[in-house]
Amino acid sequence: MNETRSAPMTARMTGPLLVLDHLAKNYGALKVTDDVSLTVGATELHAIIGPNGAGKTTLIHQISGLAQPDSGRILFAGEDITPLTMAERAAEGLARSFQITSILPDFSVLENVALAVQGRSGSSFRFVRNASREEALNAPARVILNQFDLLPRADVPAGLLSYGEKRQLELAIALATRPRLLLLDEPLAGTSHEESARIIATLKGLKGTLGILLIEHDMDAVFQLADRISVLVYGRIIATGSADEVRNNPEVRSAYLGEEAA
Repeated sequence: MNETRSAPMTARMTGPLLVLDHLAKNYGALKVTDDVSLTVGATELHAIIGPNGAGKTTLIHQISGLAQPDSGRILFAGEDITPLTMAERAAEGLARSFQITSILPDFSVLENVALAVQGRSGSSFRFVRNASREEALNAPARVILNQFDLLPRADVPAGLLSYGEKRQLELAIALATRPRLLLLDEPLAGTSHEESARIIATLKGLKGTLGILLIEHDMDAVFQLADRISVLVYGRIIATGSADEVRNNPEVRSAYLGEEAA
């Protein structure tokens, strides 16, 4: 796998960037995802909401390649990527953030992003700790840090950042790989109100530049951000639509939003 595959994939793509085609995943007798089908456009922010245990993170695992579906297909830019590994999918343009931050705490903020810049180039990870000598990596890394308001923290060890700053850094690392689709698993989890507002503003700034599939429990954030929302309950999509359509769907209000259907 290398970056040269991306060009023909882009040329072939005429429909959605991501297509989930009847995905199913079981753990024993438990159906975690059950016949899930949805699409994400090339510049769409598509949110997936649902109660705890609905199968949202397992679904993201299947899209990113961390888990294989038992049945169904995953199409990315028109190509069936279901058999590809997580690394191969990342090379095709899928980037993922996790519920728990996945940064290198002993490396500086700049070094964390510079490593991602290096990784997207396909070069070997012979990164040395004296990052100041790696200007070919640091220059684009600084541009990305500035976009995420982290440039003043560039030389700080990543482990010393606040929790919200770590989530911002994780997004910066993901963006440094030049993804075509970002998979975001609860980016606001554990953040303060101020930190959440900063991350929401960052995601608003990214809208329209790439595809984003967002899992999030903060309904205010979801309704602010999402172009479309899919509701996952007991492993099945029960509704997909705009914020207003989902908010006013009686089945959604009864099953997830905690209201009695009219």
